[in-house]
Order: sequence, then C-alpha cells, then structure tokens
Amino acid sequence: MLPLQQIKPKNARSKRALAAREPRQTENPKAALFLRYTSTSSLLTSILTDLYALKRPYAIRFTKPNPIHPFEDASSLEFFSQKNDASFLVFASHSKKRPHSLTWVRCFGGRVLDMLELGVVQDTARTIAQFKGVKVKMGVKPMLSFSGTAWDNPSSNAYTLAKSMFIDFFRGAEATELDVEGLQLLISFFVGEEREAEVKPLIQMRCWRLVTKRSGQRVPKVEVEEIGPRIDFRVGRFKEAEEGVMKEAMKKGKGNEAKPKKNVETDLVGDKMGRIHLGRQDLRELQTRKMKGLKRGRDLEDDDGIVDAEDIISEDEKNDDGGVEVKRTKLA
Repeated sequence: MLPLQQIKPKNARSKRALAAREPRQTENPKAALFLRYTSTSSLLTSILTDLYALKRPYAIRFTKPNPIHPFEDASSLEFFSQKNDASFLVFASHSKKRPHSLTWVRCFGGRVLDMLELGVVQDTARTIAQFKGVKVKMGVKPMLSFSGTAWDNPSSNAYTLAKSMFIDFFRGAEATELDVEGLQLLISFFVGEEREAEVKPLIQMRCWRLVTKRSGQRVPKVEVEEIGPRIDFRVGRFKEAEEGVMKEAMKKGKGNEAKPKKNVETDLVGDKMGRIHLGRQDLRELQTRKMKGLKRGRDLEDDDGIVDAEDIISEDEKNDDGGVEVKRTKLA
C-alpha cells in the first residue's frame, strides 16, 4: 500500500481547508457525488435524480459527461473525490454489453476503497414521479430493512458488500435523539434464494412512507404506502478492499468508546441488567410486625418454668350480681 501524500499548506486559506479534512473523533456525514458516462440512458438519468433526492443535503451532482472506466482506471474518480470532499461516488453508464449500469464507489483517504457494479432492470424500474401521493421531505433519516439470507453470508461476497454500501450511503448524520414524527421513510432491500449457481438473485429496492392514523386507542394505526423509486438491481462486477486498508478505515479514535461499567450487562433484547453485592445480614435486628395474636399466652410456662400470670377464681365469694371475684397471685 502506498503511503498517503503529505500536503503542506502554502497560506492560511489552504491550512484551514486541510484542517477541515483531517481525521476527527466524530466524522462528518459522508457526501455522495453523482456522475455519468458519455453514453447514459434516460432511465439512468431518472434513477440518479431519485437517488440524489434521497441523499440530499449530503449530495453533489455533475451534469457533464465524463469518459471514465472505473474498473480499468479510477484515478479520475479519486481526483473528484478529493476535490469535492466526497467519500462516495455513484457512476452511471450505459452500453450494449452492460446496459443501465450503476457503479458504486467508496473512497478512503482520497483513494478508492471498494467498488460494486449494479445493473438496473428496465422492465420493473419505476421513478418517484410515477408514484402519486405525498413525498417525504429533504433530510429525513430513513429506516433500512434487509430481508434475505444472502445479506448475512459469513464469507464476503457481492451481497455483503452491497449491504455495507447501502448502510453507508443512506445512514446520513449521526443522531443522539430522534423524534418519532421524523420516522417517515422506510427503505427495504430484499434478496431471494439462490437456486442456480450461474443466475444470481436480484436485489429489490422499495421505498415506503409511513402514515399514522387515528385508531381510537392510545397507539395510532400505522400504514405504509410506496413512494418510489422502485429498483431491481442485477449484481455485476465488484472489487473488494484490501485487508490492510479496510483495517485502517475501520479504526476508531481513542475516547469515543464508552467505559464499561462493572457488574452491568445488556442482554440480547437490549435490557440493562445489573448485579448487586450485599453484605451479611443480621436477622436479629430484623424489624417484624408486632401482632397481638402472636404474644405468649398467660397460662403457658416459659423455659425457666415460671408462670407468667395465673388467675385464681374463688367460688366461695360471689358478688351480688352473680359474678365471681378474681384474685391474682404474685409472680415468682
């Protein structure tokens, strides 16, 4: 791996520009640059417009054609990435051999990290303009859903690379707090089972808007409606990142990780569980409820054989009203 070029600033303006691009504890949201080849179909132009609308405000779009072949020579893409401070590029091209092709390029340190080529199926493609209804606003943070066993393959392949790129592309800015009203956009990606070794399953991308309605209860009724775009991707060529470069790109700065708390764990559901250590308890000082029915009876003897109290009734002396006189003996 070649070392990164060290640039020395010549004036205060260039020094500020280089300081803004230096590594930070919390990185800025990744911007995406949209380009097109000299020959591009009208379908790809509409798809680029829709992807640009989903990525805004962290998106830059070039309208002029560029004669670039990403898998043969990516030097031009690296130049555009450094010039516009964009770590993600989407390149549209159309040819007889590879029709309606979108090349997703991810950069790190001004160099190409990995690439993935996805072909758009023309028969099933639908743009945002072809769907009626209310559209989501700009800057809405989407929720991502991945369905299919191909996404969780233990060995790296084109589908695991596509999942990593989609998450990196749509994640946007990091948020510590989120308003429930802002959860309006859901983007789902579905991959079917691979039946034949030669035919790879398609990646189906669908975009939904969440609508809350009154249900007569405390919890509202949630419905979804498709707003577009609707895209089916055909997996093509891909280029994985080198192990050393990927390890360097995944490195985190010191100070961001939270300090582990002793005897505090989090289970699979996400509930926080803690362990408390108590000292030895003295049960002799335990305060219990005093009940009158639990007192020792007067006619019972204690352990020493001493009578607590004894009532002696004299039948010789009676009161006038028919009662009896009670005499108590002194305690020993």
